[in-house]
Amino acid sequence: MALSLLLASSAALAQAEQLPIEVLSAVVKDQKIAGAEVLVQKNGAQTAAGKTNAQGQVTLDSAFADDADALLIIKKDGYSNLVAKCPCKGMTYAVSPVMQDLDGMRVVLSWGEAPADLDSHIAFPGNHIYFDAKEGTDADLDVDDTDSFGPETITLHKKRFGETYVYAVHDFTNINNPSSKALSLSQAKVFVYVGQSLVRTYYVPKDQRGNLWKVFRLSGNGDFQDINTLEGSKAQDANYVLGDIEPLLGNGQDVAAQAVTQAAQGDAKALNKQGEAAYHDGKLDQAIDLYRQAIELNANFGQAYSNLGLAYQKAGRTAEAIWANRKAIALASGANAATVRASSYYNIARIYEEAEQFDDALRHYHLAKEQKANPVYDKAIQRVQDRH
Repeated sequence: MALSLLLASSAALAQAEQLPIEVLSAVVKDQKIAGAEVLVQKNGAQTAAGKTNAQGQVTLDSAFADDADALLIIKKDGYSNLVAKCPCKGMTYAVSPVMQDLDGMRVVLSWGEAPADLDSHIAFPGNHIYFDAKEGTDADLDVDDTDSFGPETITLHKKRFGETYVYAVHDFTNINNPSSKALSLSQAKVFVYVGQSLVRTYYVPKDQRGNLWKVFRLSGNGDFQDINTLEGSKAQDANYVLGDIEPLLGNGQDVAAQAVTQAAQGDAKALNKQGEAAYHDGKLDQAIDLYRQAIELNANFGQAYSNLGLAYQKAGRTAEAIWANRKAIALASGANAATVRASSYYNIARIYEEAEQFDDALRHYHLAKEQKANPVYDKAIQRVQDRH
């Protein structure tokens, strides 16, 4: 018995690691974030936790391996919670201040030590935001990084209705090597924030060749469409990367839905059901977390998005509610599709009306009415017209 306990203890110690982690601001270059709570969790194991010092650094003593089964969480008042899969040893993470804009979005890129220079690019009609063109229509490159780790941050202050946006990451270090694997091996992650919440996280595809990572597209209606593919770009200048991503701005360029296994679909349904139970018990934060987990497993799960929109709205997180409702509209299908779209447009319109964004409210009440006739929509249209 004593020998087996000793062996078990030795095995645990062999897995134990010290995890140095750095936390920076996503919007102010090289600004250290002191007092951030940093946790690393793994099912069945004790959480490793600590707070960053004045240099934004913390070293956690973890009793388990630093691998993809471990989860990193960073919390700081005034900032959105950051959640990411490990490995996280020696990594730098950037936290995003809470956003106030209903139609705003912040995209934060971080990566490992190599390659030294990854660049964020976002393209939309008449605009290409990147390190050599840092300002555009209601959009800015807040932070540019050229010496490993990141962050690189783009803030979209207002998504313009009807316009398509495409976000991509270019390996500038390997601009002349389109078949490089360096980007795939970089541990690159893209965090997307809306309002006060982290709403999407993307991880660079593993063990693939290419120096251009096409990450996601925002449709004209504002829903996220995952692309998440690596390819080789032959652009000899960073400005010419636009030529690789611009075709995705066209309405005729489809984005294939991500394949989801039956097992993942089943797990997502179970999480959604748990979320519904938490919602009915008034546990909104827990419900939101469960719905988000369901969506991480199945990004095409319309009911989970619809439920998430309701939970966000009840929690007063209105920008997030708009985002979730837009995805529910895009995924609506079957006999009740028109009803789902109409109610989601109506929910969005109510948020805009309460914020006194009357043009946006009126547009979405009309969109609701186009999907399904309802005297409630007629009254809402008249009410906004009288106020506007």
